[in-house]
Amino acid sequence: MREARPEEVLIALLARLIGRARHVGVGALSPIPAMAAFLAQAGSAEPMQITVLGSRRHNHFTDGGRELFDCAGQGRLDVFFLSGGQIDGQANLNLVGSGGYPGRTVRFPGSFGSAYLYFVVPQVILFREEHSPRVFVPKVDFVSAPGVSAPNVYRPGGPAALITGKAHFAFDRSRARFRLVSVHPGMTVEEVRRETGFAFDEAAPVLITDRPDGTTLDLIRGPIVAKVEETYPRFAERLLAS
Repeated sequence: MREARPEEVLIALLARLIGRARHVGVGALSPIPAMAAFLAQAGSAEPMQITVLGSRRHNHFTDGGRELFDCAGQGRLDVFFLSGGQIDGQANLNLVGSGGYPGRTVRFPGSFGSAYLYFVVPQVILFREEHSPRVFVPKVDFVSAPGVSAPNVYRPGGPAALITGKAHFAFDRSRARFRLVSVHPGMTVEEVRRETGFAFDEAAPVLITDRPDGTTLDLIRGPIVAKVEETYPRFAERLLAS
């Protein structure tokens, strides 16, 4: 049986989480979420629109992120992916920098529209390959986008899950807390605990993330990677060469 690469395990898992969305948005520099979106599209019986910012082939917008924000505000974007330089146990994201303000020790890329999309997109999947206490902290140094809001705040959107290079967490918005659902092949629950700076609940039992089967691997390594070669040529080359 062919072995699935770690990236392919993540692509297949993210595709399952996307499910049967009508419209999936993928931000810049996100090859694994982009491939997951196309994999979900390939397995969906219903039409699925995919918008990849930074792509010429897979972005019908002509005004960059602003049109995507309008689309999301109108309720026409079902799934989006967000990340952060820091993420804490309440799903708060820090995209500004670490250290005290204004003299940041480390500068991150910036918040862009993350706070807005976090509020209006029904299913936001947090994705960060690096899984370490440097990223997953007890409390972020700066809240670029809050994971939860007060009960009197209108918020149809928010975090649904956190996927890392080691594990899959679900997020309970009512409790503002993550729950460990599965660890990826080769990882252990103890390792995830050790490398996570915030407390979390655990499923009973914590599962091993499913590996993609042969049919799924054929899709990933064939038509799916072909769809992202234009936007992510180096990633596509590395995935096929490894």
